[in-house]
Amino acid sequence: MPIDASIFGNSSNFDARYIKDYDELARLTEHIKGVGLKVVLTSGSFDFYHLGHALYIEKAKEYGDVLIVGVDSDEKVRERKGLNRPLYPQDERLRILVCQRSVDIVTLKELNSTKWLLIKIVRPDILIATQETYSSEEIDELESEFCGKVVVLEPQAKTSTSSRLRDLNMELATDIGDRLAERIPGLVQEVIDEAVGRHDKPKENS
Repeated sequence: MPIDASIFGNSSNFDARYIKDYDELARLTEHIKGVGLKVVLTSGSFDFYHLGHALYIEKAKEYGDVLIVGVDSDEKVRERKGLNRPLYPQDERLRILVCQRSVDIVTLKELNSTKWLLIKIVRPDILIATQETYSSEEIDELESEFCGKVVVLEPQAKTSTSSRLRDLNMELATDIGDRLAERIPGLVQEVIDEAVGRHDKPKENS
């Protein structure tokens, strides 16, 4: 299939850059590599998008010409991180990534996909991963069968989604505690006064 020039344009062009169908993605990446461009692939949930994500994506793009990003579906994120995640639905996370200057193509990674399916479809020249993604044995297998090279990136910033959520939860808990401490004594006194008033009220003769 011909390369849609709009994926290299300055605007987000979501309809051109988001490729849901893996067969279409396979044909496109084969064509891209056929004209001599180096394909880079990375994946993640990219929930609660922050500076660490942005720097990671920017660094990944330095390893090639076309950066493809696989985004975990809502079901996949819930399976990995709990029922209260993701904070942002998959459509929003896809669109946020498409708006990043370093990202050329995005696709969705479904919960029940077979192991390394996206990697096998794209067969990237460079696969970008975090330190906890693959074991050394898995990296050897990937490089021998499905990609040119695996590059493991260190965290690009101190912040993370999980740490930010912990901080927000702590701030919320502290705020609730302070507000309760201010209001509980008054509420307790109101309840006591009401109870005493009902007790002291003369009973009507039946």
